[in-house]
Amino acid sequence: MPGLITSTTTVAPQVVPKKRRALPAVWMRAGTSKGLYLHRQDLPQSQHDWASVITRVMGSYDADPKQLDGIGGATSTTSKVAVVSRSTRPDADVDYTFVQVTIGAPKLDMTGNCGNIASGVGPFAVDEGLINVLPGQQEVKVRVFNTNTKSVMIETVQLDDEGHFLEDGDCKLPGSYSVGSRVQMGFSKPAGAMTGKLLPSGSAMNTILMQTSFNSEPIPIQVSLVDAANPFCLVDRSTLPETYRKEGSGAAVTIDFIENIRREAAVLMGLATSTADAALTRGTPKIAILSKPDAKDDASSVDIQCVAYSMGKVHGSLQLTGAVCLGTAACTKGTVAYELRAASSNSRSRQDSPMDPDEKPDVETVRLRHPGGDMEVNVRLDADKQVEEVAVFRTARRLFEGKVYYLG
Repeated sequence: MPGLITSTTTVAPQVVPKKRRALPAVWMRAGTSKGLYLHRQDLPQSQHDWASVITRVMGSYDADPKQLDGIGGATSTTSKVAVVSRSTRPDADVDYTFVQVTIGAPKLDMTGNCGNIASGVGPFAVDEGLINVLPGQQEVKVRVFNTNTKSVMIETVQLDDEGHFLEDGDCKLPGSYSVGSRVQMGFSKPAGAMTGKLLPSGSAMNTILMQTSFNSEPIPIQVSLVDAANPFCLVDRSTLPETYRKEGSGAAVTIDFIENIRREAAVLMGLATSTADAALTRGTPKIAILSKPDAKDDASSVDIQCVAYSMGKVHGSLQLTGAVCLGTAACTKGTVAYELRAASSNSRSRQDSPMDPDEKPDVETVRLRHPGGDMEVNVRLDADKQVEEVAVFRTARRLFEGKVYYLG
């Protein structure tokens, strides 16, 4: 009717409060990383639905760079997850998926493996009853299939009198202050973990021309693009600009420059279609700077010195898969690592390797120095001098077990 004023009432949609949910979990130190170990059966059936759970429990769901509402430690080495289950494969005991949880963004990266976190899978599988242990058994070999790289690792785990993982021991890792029992990690035929080729570019050494703001002409950077356990771009430090040496490995300008090299390498390795595409996945390929041992230090016991980067930051030690890749590269003629090691008078062959060769194949010991200390990598070669197996040692410790809570 004319002059009649009507009114409508807008009903606000009812907000359903999120519920507190619990996820069974184990928190472990493995090598020089810490991570959350989960049973596959406790996660959503579809891997596409994992992010909504994992980013919440780790503290990345709200894009918090401090991960305050989760158990992540706000560093790339403490924002990791292992998802484990019994395997149906005839060549494996357990399946393991590695998850790198992005810090400051609700994103998961499952493009590669983490050797440190992998070293905790065998002990976790033993203590969770996923592996059959016989009475009186002192060690057990656990065959671990990594779903990220479609490769099998053999972990030799020490056992206590009750058949549980024996944590105590006398092995001390560089980059770790504690000691523990040795977990031997054997990477069988590590070449081509992601790309199917040891040298994805087709060459043992490549030159990447890098434009910089501090140099008018492109700078030729010598690199080796190697895919063994994980794809790595191995950079010859002597070809980096003077700015790298002046500013240091952790300076912002240095990190930006190294990241740009990594992106170019991703394209050359076939892991990205463009540098813009490569920027979306910072974990693959990884990158490390290689050089001769520093003469002012005790260089007599080292073949190669290296500084690795992880998710845009200097790594405090060296990724375990980086050690496997670097050891493989050091035994592959023509690579940056091979040339550096060949120039060292310390190169040697060792026959007392723990890998127990059946027919005494050649075993090379590659000795590395990283910011956390020194480590040895044992590389077994076949009759054609191709890398058959790479063995390294880690320690691990179970820190807590129970339930981790999140809102969802």
